[in-house]
Amino acid sequence: MEYMASNLNEQKQLIYSKNILFIQDIDGVCIPLVKDPMTRELESKYIYAVKEFAEEFFVLTCGEHEGPRGVNRIIERSLRSTTEPKNKELYLRGLAACGVEYQDSNGEISFEGVSEKELSFLSKVPSLIRPKFNYIVKNIFPELDQKDINFHAVKSICETRFSPTINFNSLFDLVHEDSDKRKLIQISFEKMMNEIILKAESEGLKNSFFLHISPNLGNKNGRETIKLSSQDDIGSTDIQLLFRGAVKDSGVLFLLNKFITDKTGKAPFGRNFNFRNSPNSITEKIDLCKRTIQKEDMPLIVGVGDTVTSKKNNDEKSYSRGGSDRSFLELIQILGNEFGINNKIIFVDSSSGEVERPSTKKTGLIGISDVHDNLKFDIIFKNGPKEYISWFIELANQRSNFKKNS
Repeated sequence: MEYMASNLNEQKQLIYSKNILFIQDIDGVCIPLVKDPMTRELESKYIYAVKEFAEEFFVLTCGEHEGPRGVNRIIERSLRSTTEPKNKELYLRGLAACGVEYQDSNGEISFEGVSEKELSFLSKVPSLIRPKFNYIVKNIFPELDQKDINFHAVKSICETRFSPTINFNSLFDLVHEDSDKRKLIQISFEKMMNEIILKAESEGLKNSFFLHISPNLGNKNGRETIKLSSQDDIGSTDIQLLFRGAVKDSGVLFLLNKFITDKTGKAPFGRNFNFRNSPNSITEKIDLCKRTIQKEDMPLIVGVGDTVTSKKNNDEKSYSRGGSDRSFLELIQILGNEFGINNKIIFVDSSSGEVERPSTKKTGLIGISDVHDNLKFDIIFKNGPKEYISWFIELANQRSNFKKNS
């Protein structure tokens, strides 16, 4: 594994390829991880570098574009303007809410495959969480008064349109190094969010939603496995209520379909393709691509993420692997193999932020990957978002010059 900026062959491949497509996560990749999402910052030079890539770049995030907590607000703060991002087409184009909320560089939002009934239920979720939050926190922290509980509720309950979320970081600050109490927080709120799933089912929305846990240890029987806290790993930090089918690997298909449609005028999966009519398994997704995409239309895809996990099981012979970025990176890697294209998988070490994560600088890939893992990284940015952004800006400039002169 080599730093790609020093590997001239790989760098030249990205600069001079006829067709490339970046599909990139946001938090932990181009934005350092922070405990309070409202304090996130994005470097303005990165925003302009994205514009240089133009149609060759998409984001794919489980956060959201719009709303008070949305990435669009971060862009406006970074550029110190609420009008410049739209006028200069500087919003990050791509998918948010793990594949539901699409946005172009003008900030125009679209979301297909969701019903008004589902949106109506999601709008009620924060008010369903609050009394349960109150009860759980009082039980775990009996010494807290109501004012303190309200303070943590504001930080912990994320009122997002497509993905209402409970975040543990504010409560984790109260327990310091007590991993048992962190586990109690994680288990209590996972139970609470499952109760909200049952509430949705009672209102006729049986197959509408699922819980996305970040980071997680993979998927068993259609449910993501929470990563419980330990002394050396904080584990899962938030749980989102998402639309069933809103997974990042389906998002890759949506973005690939859009990229090829814009390039060729033909939509390989159909012009109305969205996360709800995407195949479920990776194998089915690969088969769909092989049936409908011509090799000459398939770009070299660069997948960039930070949330990948691997934990050795108690039997010492097997691993639980997950993370919200794993599935989309695996799909990109397999697509490259199947189409004979040298797709690139990039891992950004986000452990240098405010949220505890396994560190490649301290323990290598322990907690992230393992020797038997099929997912292989072509490049690892050990110094996190800052190092990745510097490399990205340089590459964007060289790629832009190549396109202008070719």
